[in-house]
Amino acid sequence: MSSYLDSSVLTSLYAPDAHSAAAREYLRQADGPFLLTPFGEAEPTNAIELRVFRREITAAQARAALARLTTHIADGVFHAAPVPAAMYDVARQLSRRHTATLGARTLDILHVAAAMVLHADSFYTFDRAQAQLARAAGLATPVRIRWLRSTVNWLSARPAPGGAGPVPGGRTP
Repeated sequence: MSSYLDSSVLTSLYAPDAHSAAAREYLRQADGPFLLTPFGEAEPTNAIELRVFRREITAAQARAALARLTTHIADGVFHAAPVPAAMYDVARQLSRRHTATLGARTLDILHVAAAMVLHADSFYTFDRAQAQLARAAGLATPVRIRWLRSTVNWLSARPAPGGAGPVPGGRTP
């Protein structure tokens, strides 16, 4: 079993926001390994940097968040997987089958296609339209995730080895 976490979930895991508690809950429920493509790493990197531009977080917070993500990739929390060329063929097929009826966006299609060609069993996202596409494509998505109103502070979670920040879901890499 394996899981694909889209950029909305990854961004909330590393740059705390209103969805961070739910992202942690996703991770607790998800089956590893957690698949991550270079594309899947690039989008949350950009999303975190956009938060700096929007003045939602500081540049120092962004650097710390990206350093934690890099450490967790290196420590094996995420299984780094190259993007197979077949992803683009699958993306075109998804577009032809679902965009006219679901209004799917290109990046959403690419994430779902990546999950499919990497044989992910589950797809985790905060984006309802993307989850609908994933289900239409045959991927399991959590349908009834509790939106936690937790006082647990993501930054106080158990640090990763080397003190690089929390390990998603409290898992040991």
